[in-house]
Amino acid sequence: MRDWKKWFKAAGVRALKTVAQTAAATIATAAVMSDVNWLMVGSASLLAGILSLLTSVAGLPEVEE
Repeated sequence: MRDWKKWFKAAGVRALKTVAQTAAATIATAAVMSDVNWLMVGSASLLAGILSLLTSVAGLPEVEE
């Protein structure tokens, strides 16, 4: 049986890291082009976080079965 509390914590941490990495990469790329579109940064980061959570459904090495 899966420990859902541990899973949600591990998946949440992983998703937050993914959001931060995506935001940093998007901001850096946009800054090079001298135009940071904050709506694009936010939406890309949010989508990356959602995709991270969905990927975590397949399993997390941090949470032992």
